[in-house]
Amino acid sequence: MQKEYTVTVYTEDRIGITNRITVIFTRRGINITSLTTAETEIPGVYKFIITVMSEREKLEKVVGQIEKLIEIHRAFVHEEDEVVYQELALYKISTKSLHNGNIEKLIRDNNARILTITADYFVIEKTGHQQELIAMLKKLEPYGLIEYSKSGRVAIVKWSRRFHDHLKELAAKEADNFKAIS
Repeated sequence: MQKEYTVTVYTEDRIGITNRITVIFTRRGINITSLTTAETEIPGVYKFIITVMSEREKLEKVVGQIEKLIEIHRAFVHEEDEVVYQELALYKISTKSLHNGNIEKLIRDNNARILTITADYFVIEKTGHQQELIAMLKKLEPYGLIEYSKSGRVAIVKWSRRFHDHLKELAAKEADNFKAIS
């Protein structure tokens, strides 16, 4: 049965690694619904957060293939209850709507905030789960929505402490090895 999963991949920073990871999903016929990547708290180690709809068994095979890539430290499959996650949305609205007191109440009631105001438009920021961001989009449409943009998922795994300790140990050993060579 297909359901939403979050795949986390810890990797070195190498040119082309995004392509090598995503092509594995493509070959298995799995569509990536969001992909976010950034450096972790460990210099030189990057974390890919990939959201997909798939069957668990099929996804486990993909993760196994990803881990065979040289630049990969580890890859994991997570169900929704194993991660704390958020997404970010920006909504560009016509400034004419600011004179309507209802939009200010809407912004406050949805824990959003205004980032910038110009003569023609203002930008609202909201973080939350995808359903919340889409609900906000629908609520804002009557107020002169000009543009909407949403990020991919940003997630922290609830049980990842031991793995992060391991990565920090590896980084320390590499630093020691580098000092010994110098």
